[in-house]
Amino acid sequence: MPLKLKKRGEIWHYTGTVAGRRLRGSTKTSQKAEAERIANEAESRELQGRRDPGSVLTFAQAAIEYRKAGKEPRYLDLVEDHWKDTAVKEITRGAMKRAAMTLLPNGSGAYRNRAVIVPTQAVINHAAELELCSPVRAKRFHEPQRTKEPATLEWVRTFMAHSSPHLGALACFMFGTGARISEALNVTWGDVDLQAGRVRIVMGKLGGEERFARLPAELVAALANIGGNREPEARVFPYARYDSVRKPWDAVIERAKIKRVTPHGCRHGFATGLMHQGVDPVTVAKRGGWKSPAQLFKTYGHAMDDETVADRLFGKPKAQTESAPRNVLKYKAN
Repeated sequence: MPLKLKKRGEIWHYTGTVAGRRLRGSTKTSQKAEAERIANEAESRELQGRRDPGSVLTFAQAAIEYRKAGKEPRYLDLVEDHWKDTAVKEITRGAMKRAAMTLLPNGSGAYRNRAVIVPTQAVINHAAELELCSPVRAKRFHEPQRTKEPATLEWVRTFMAHSSPHLGALACFMFGTGARISEALNVTWGDVDLQAGRVRIVMGKLGGEERFARLPAELVAALANIGGNREPEARVFPYARYDSVRKPWDAVIERAKIKRVTPHGCRHGFATGLMHQGVDPVTVAKRGGWKSPAQLFKTYGHAMDDETVADRLFGKPKAQTESAPRNVLKYKAN
């Protein structure tokens, strides 16, 4: 049924059913000819949307679907405020890069990727999975490769000695389980079994998949020393988000006079520590919640750099290699 116009006060409104959907709205005009044009456009958009949803889908609508799925990345508000009712079909690779430069004129490539490119692409590609539009591929800004500083067991123990019980336990938890900080902050006491030495971790970056991690004895002791509410629904670590961790974390580093390592460095230490102990990357990836061993190598493989590693092929233990002259290695002829 075509849309009908009805005047309310000085303004014309349209109402009716198009392709089985009830439509109503204001034309925001008192001119009937203009109101008829606006109503016809609304009817055409609805019909076109039925034939090709992607042609009329807006970013705001796509973001609503994204939030319905329980996905709320850190910078979603930023890109929602920017794109608003922009048609998804107009958000091209170039448009995303221009948006990143506009929103973050002084931002690094990594920051622009993380805050604009990634959440914009995630929203659109989620809508594509629902068959509401076509997927989009974005070319990211260049990110200089930086060596990430991993935590070591000695570093974690020193950090714990100078911090509060819950902050020290948080560092130990990420180091001992490989949990991301967002995952650690969402762990509740109902997820923890101290007697069995086991914890359930929900992996936000892998769509809410779960994994169970072993709690080494030292970590069990650290968790047992945390006071406060231990109801099953209570969070183990009393921090609302990453931003509330960073300031006290940095204060402990200053107080302990230790190397500056970020909270993520504890997860990094889990990966590099196990790989240096000879644990295969497939097992490390599974136990630490990485998507694949390839991703693990790409992110942390550089931390295994050791110019003497080839000596192990000849049966020389690392301790012997380190004590030998750097440029001269003598071998006994057979």
